[in-house]
Amino acid sequence: MEQNKQTLVFLCTGNSARSIFAEYLTNKICGDRFEAYSAGSQPKPAVNPYTIRVLRDYYKIDASQARSKSWDEFKGTQFDIVITVCDNAKESCPVFPGQPIIAHWSIPDPAEATDTDEQKLRTFRETAQQIQRRIELLCSFPIEKLGHLLTQPNQETETTKH
Repeated sequence: MEQNKQTLVFLCTGNSARSIFAEYLTNKICGDRFEAYSAGSQPKPAVNPYTIRVLRDYYKIDASQARSKSWDEFKGTQFDIVITVCDNAKESCPVFPGQPIIAHWSIPDPAEATDTDEQKLRTFRETAQQIQRRIELLCSFPIEKLGHLLTQPNQETETTKH
């Protein structure tokens, strides 16, 4: 890990769609500022093929080596930022060492779509676009402003107390 990069991990339940999108898009969009990882509480046997397809066809990202992995692989790893991208992961998120910034992005699971192939692909694309917009916003802020940006609106931080 490079010294000047912030490390972050995206967590969800299956680690087969949303968190994989977030990991790969972060590393592409602002890999000079962040080193991103992803994991899940109950990882699927494999990354969803629609995830790989969207990353390849719409973002020109080769994610063929992506794999669903348990967040247990990161026990003891110190991250600067931990972002849950599904409500289940938010509720069961493990404690990571240090004092990482914790954030939650509630994003519906595209893998729950039961439509036609074309509609599923559209659902996965829309999910990737939603994550892309959040990552672009995240990447546009100076590092020292990230805590304020990511903190839940109802939480009071040291920077908001006067």
